[in-house]
Amino acid sequence: EYLARFFNLFLSDDLISEKPTSVSRVGLPPTTPLSLPVQIMLLPLSKRFRYHFTGNRQTNSLNKPEWFLTQVLMWMANSSNFMEEKIQPILDRNGANVNAKVELCRGLLTLAQEKLASDAPRLLYDDALFCHLVDEILQFERELRTTHSYPSTLPGALHVLLDEVVLQKWLTVERKMAIEKVDAMLSAEGAWSSQYKDISDMDELKAPDCAETFMTLLLVITDRYRALPCPRAQLRFLALQRELVDDFRIRLTQVMKEESRNPLGARYCAILNAANYISTVLGDWGDNVFFLQLQQSAVALGEEELLGPLGVTESGRLASLEGSLFEGLLGLLERLRGDMLGRLLEAVMRDVQKKAQPYCRDRWLSLPSQCDQATMSLSSLACPLMQCLRDHLLQLQQMLCLPLFQMGWQDLAERLDLFLYQNVILYNHFNEGGAAQLQFDMTRNLFPLFGHYCKRPENFFKHVKEACVILCLNVGSALLLRDVLRQAEEDEEEPGTPEGQQPSPVSALNELGVYRLAPCDVLILLNLRASWPGK
Repeated sequence: EYLARFFNLFLSDDLISEKPTSVSRVGLPPTTPLSLPVQIMLLPLSKRFRYHFTGNRQTNSLNKPEWFLTQVLMWMANSSNFMEEKIQPILDRNGANVNAKVELCRGLLTLAQEKLASDAPRLLYDDALFCHLVDEILQFERELRTTHSYPSTLPGALHVLLDEVVLQKWLTVERKMAIEKVDAMLSAEGAWSSQYKDISDMDELKAPDCAETFMTLLLVITDRYRALPCPRAQLRFLALQRELVDDFRIRLTQVMKEESRNPLGARYCAILNAANYISTVLGDWGDNVFFLQLQQSAVALGEEELLGPLGVTESGRLASLEGSLFEGLLGLLERLRGDMLGRLLEAVMRDVQKKAQPYCRDRWLSLPSQCDQATMSLSSLACPLMQCLRDHLLQLQQMLCLPLFQMGWQDLAERLDLFLYQNVILYNHFNEGGAAQLQFDMTRNLFPLFGHYCKRPENFFKHVKEACVILCLNVGSALLLRDVLRQAEEDEEEPGTPEGQQPSPVSALNELGVYRLAPCDVLILLNLRASWPGK
């Protein structure tokens, strides 16, 4: 009853009337002044706060901001039930559109804000204490918004960190600490090994520890600035993250150059996996709601430092969310990944080509004819080539993450297809036995090596597969095909020749399952056959 009378005394003049907004003394957005009853309730708490946390008291310690922040949170918690059960009904009965609990929290929060605004400038020259202060403010803000359900529309403690001098110091310290951590993680003993290497289900990306730790570092930075109530400040942290990613990419490139003499080594492959992992995570971030919102803010604010000088098209792509704030970095990482994978496959091909030399010089023109492929066996000269390929494929599968291995074996298959086509097939002439042996080696031995990774490996060896079709045609079909192709050549030289009398060379080849090789290539292959009538 006493409380009801106390509040009723002020309600008509204080709560229901329009109150002017006040400008905070700590640079916060303008807010509505506290109701007079709440101001009076706060007087003893304010007095206790200033007694303990100002002047020469031991509790007023710059290196212990958690003491006064925890005290404010405790007062909020202890008064919560009282404000909701005793004060709120009085306000509701009088039609006052005020949340009693929030009002008291606002008043208590002002004490913390003023104290933080006073202490922060005094810590600018002590990195350790400043970092501790930032950590405690972030923890306080989380507790305020979650445990105490403080409205997101009202300013909290984070606004203190938006002061330009304080914010710049935070960015500087964040950069310094991140670079120190990157130095430490790259020089660690297990930097290039994966902590999940023995758990196949968790190691699909085969990310080395340094790459995983680095992306975790970036994620922690994101969590720290995510709650900042100012998009422009958030974008400055995003610019820092992009700078750190580019610095890490340069470091990867430097380590890669040191390892480039051994592109099939474990460390080289670990660097490649690291580049792929970072690229994959950044790609996911580009689709993340938080970063998409930052992207729209960057376009709206015209952040040239972050976006660079953009034309109308680029701005439109970013504004419509077709592009990503990480596109430039992804392009650089893609180039690094492509260059490294290319060097690795070149090393594999050098080894394969060396083992393939005897096979390239086999006696294809004089091999005995075998009518039944069931009785045939792999050419003895092909054994070193096949074994080399098998070993390298197993090695790459073990060392590369799945996406890179998929790209790698497909690229390797296409390189091998061209090598065999140019150095075995086009370099030799074939009798019937030689053509049959080549087809057996390819279809029964080479293609199945890649059959572990796809259902139709022959689709990656189109030159070899189609060349084998042409070389193994029976004599009659080969003669007819040669006539069709030669006639087509003559018709091209004599434009007046009537069309439609002969099937087109393309349709004739398609009927045989030949789609990749051009008619002129097929004529060359037909001329490599030794089994023609009269020869």
